[in-house]
Amino acid sequence: TRSLPDLLAELRRLRSEMATAARAAGARLVATASSPLHDRPATTDDERYRRMNDQFGMLAREQLTCGMHVHVSVESPVEGVAALDGIRRWLSLLTALSSNSPLYRGQDTGYASYRTVLWGQWPTAGPTAAFADSDEYEQLVGDLVTVGAAGDDAMIYFDARLSRNYPTVEIRVCDVCARPEDAVVIAALCRGLVETAVRRGGDPLPGPRAELLRGASWRAGRYGMSDELADLAGGRVRLRPAWDAVDRLLDHVGAALEGAGDGTVVTDGLRRIRERGTGAQLQRSAFTEGGVEAALAAVTVPAPG
Repeated sequence: TRSLPDLLAELRRLRSEMATAARAAGARLVATASSPLHDRPATTDDERYRRMNDQFGMLAREQLTCGMHVHVSVESPVEGVAALDGIRRWLSLLTALSSNSPLYRGQDTGYASYRTVLWGQWPTAGPTAAFADSDEYEQLVGDLVTVGAAGDDAMIYFDARLSRNYPTVEIRVCDVCARPEDAVVIAALCRGLVETAVRRGGDPLPGPRAELLRGASWRAGRYGMSDELADLAGGRVRLRPAWDAVDRLLDHVGAALEGAGDGTVVTDGLRRIRERGTGAQLQRSAFTEGGVEAALAAVTVPAPG
């Protein structure tokens, strides 16, 4: 999908179909990245998932999170690796903007995106160092499978990776968004980041260390848009008010957004998020009032009009 209005219409259609199926099963559809209720995870009865259970034990059996993966097309693995290197320092801001998992098993975790913490337990999850070229990327993937940190190359859970099934860069740092319109805004930012990185030929090496990127990701997951976030765009690390950091992200991808015709949709969408809050803020407020499931259901599939 190339048009943001088309993407929004498709998301709404799919969510509506899923909500109808949920009602038929006596359930209610809510878009949340972790369960606000006490859950009972069950593994899909599939040979691959049985192998994952055997290999990763309790980690696999208790993993119940919902992330949003955004695919952006690239021309080649060479271009894809340049994009991976160029977007690394910005990804934590996407985590903060999409944050929608403050609750876990009936408790307020104190995090805006507790999914980020839970998902980070996987041995291949998280940020990466910059790659010199696509050969280095493929070597690392193969080595992680060899040592057993991944059962296969589909279990390479980097914050951003080359897709095995499509000619895309796959950005994996976002919570599933409570509202479909927020998902569209963040998808457009992902496309803008990849386009900008490709135009610039990646990022001057070595760029931020992976340890620093992990710290920035933790901070984004902890506070969401309610506090200062790490600005890694320059030579020095700074903490900035969250929306100031997003303004710098907009400056960075502005030309790509305008080139795709996405500028107005993104700026208007970000303004709405700023005014009424992220999914994490919605959940925390509703949890205090005792109605988180109803509040989430209402925005997961908004009423027509």
